[in-house]
Amino acid sequence: MKLKLRDDRVRWREVDEDVVAVDVDRSTYLSTNGSGALLWLELAGGTTRDRLVERLAQAYLIDDERAAADVDNFLSELNGQGLLEEA
Repeated sequence: MKLKLRDDRVRWREVDEDVVAVDVDRSTYLSTNGSGALLWLELAGGTTRDRLVERLAQAYLIDDERAAADVDNFLSELNGQGLLEEA
């Protein structure tokens, strides 16, 4: 299953190595840096959970189990806010 940020709900910009975003439906400001920014950028173009785990593990030299837990937490947070869709 391919996941993607909902273009109709979120406006964002990459600033240095951070991502700043606004949920336009809720007028909520969001920000992420480091690993969250890496995952965000992947999701902006559409990706899979497995690809996110792979990218995070490679970028931060962590094992797949830890990367998977971090990815699942990040996806759960975005999904809980209604910011993800299946691409």
